[in-house]
Amino acid sequence: MPASFFFRLRSCCAAAALLAAGFVLSGCAGMSETIAPAFADPAKYELYDCKQLEAERKSLAARTADLQRLMDKAETGAGGAVVSELAYRNDYVAVRGQAQLAEDAWRRNRCRETPPGAASETSGPQRPDIKPAPQSGRTVR
Repeated sequence: MPASFFFRLRSCCAAAALLAAGFVLSGCAGMSETIAPAFADPAKYELYDCKQLEAERKSLAARTADLQRLMDKAETGAGGAVVSELAYRNDYVAVRGQAQLAEDAWRRNRCRETPPGAASETSGPQRPDIKPAPQSGRTVR
């Protein structure tokens, strides 16, 4: 048999192997949404109050978006789907699991989003007639 036949056969086998790997990895991507809570501690947010949960939810949303951007960027290069899966998928699944548990605690505690202007209003004194003591500039010994 001619050498070109073996070269074509080897090329076809390599293409089939890459295609099979793509199918396997795409199956993992679909499973990550159902497995995500398994990668996070279910009791982590039990003692968080609404203020802590709000900050944690924002942090987790930002981290999820960052990982998604990195995965999308990796997929544009050669072999990107494999790189994306190997480099970022585990972190992405873990963060999604934490976000889901934080969201569950948020609902369980019946928390509400803080209005955007409310944070600056509560940072000052609560009563306008109470003012901080004046600083004399002298050190008390």
